[in-house]
Amino acid sequence: MAAAKQPEPDPVLSLRGVAVRVGGRTLWSGVDLTVGAGEFTAVLGPNGVGKSTLVKVLLGVLPAAAGEVRVLGGAPGARSGAVGYLPQRRSFDASVRIRGVDVVRLGLDGDRWGIPVPGLGRARRQAARERVAEVVELVGASAYAHRPIGQCSGGEQQRLLIAQALIRRPQVLLLDEPLDSLDLPNQSAIAALLGRICHQEQVSVVMVAHDVNPILHHLDRVVYIAEGGAVAGTPTEVITSETLTRLYRTPIEVLRTSDGRLVVVGQPEAPALHSDRHPEPGTGGGGHVAG
Repeated sequence: MAAAKQPEPDPVLSLRGVAVRVGGRTLWSGVDLTVGAGEFTAVLGPNGVGKSTLVKVLLGVLPAAAGEVRVLGGAPGARSGAVGYLPQRRSFDASVRIRGVDVVRLGLDGDRWGIPVPGLGRARRQAARERVAEVVELVGASAYAHRPIGQCSGGEQQRLLIAQALIRRPQVLLLDEPLDSLDLPNQSAIAALLGRICHQEQVSVVMVAHDVNPILHHLDRVVYIAEGGAVAGTPTEVITSETLTRLYRTPIEVLRTSDGRLVVVGQPEAPALHSDRHPEPGTGGGGHVAG
């Protein structure tokens, strides 16, 4: 007798025909996306098209103008405790003396105020210390977590902020350009860390990115946003000459370099094209790193 077919698990994130308007202008429309548990998704596109706005919709900060958005089976914002969020990168001044572990701890109880309940304080503090140590170890920050965060490098600070976003054991992690302003080695290291957390811890990651290359080998799917439209699918489906040409309505060519990096090439004045914030020697004026 054939075994009964197991039902498909509910998606962690689901968008159907979603559109967003800001200031009376439609930024994008027709976005369809399904993200399962433990899947890594990148949101790509040139500056100013509304990549970060998609994160705001998933957080429930900005309502969709059309379509349906479901996060963990409910409306955006309904289960905020199960959603971790890392906003666009901020650096700490060298004079900041708060320790890295204390920055991580703020993600656990930074919203709690008032006098602790008698008898619960000691057990709660011990549990919090253990969770902070656990998540600091998870992101590989144990060697410097007790330093003042202002004395940590950009990559070290970013690991500690990722730990802060993970400390409440979220099922979804939303990150807004976490690789921005990092050098290429740190971009690769943080990308590998996020890929490991995503797939080993079964945390669904949605990450706004300017350059797809550092994260390309970790991705399960991509949302590529252009002026007013978007396309979603696997990286091999989306980041192609045919798909981007159709999306941008102008000739676009996607090339793969000898080291496996993707480069998007087209007319320099086309609205689809955007400069790489971390240019590589020899890319030339008409070639741009995908994303």
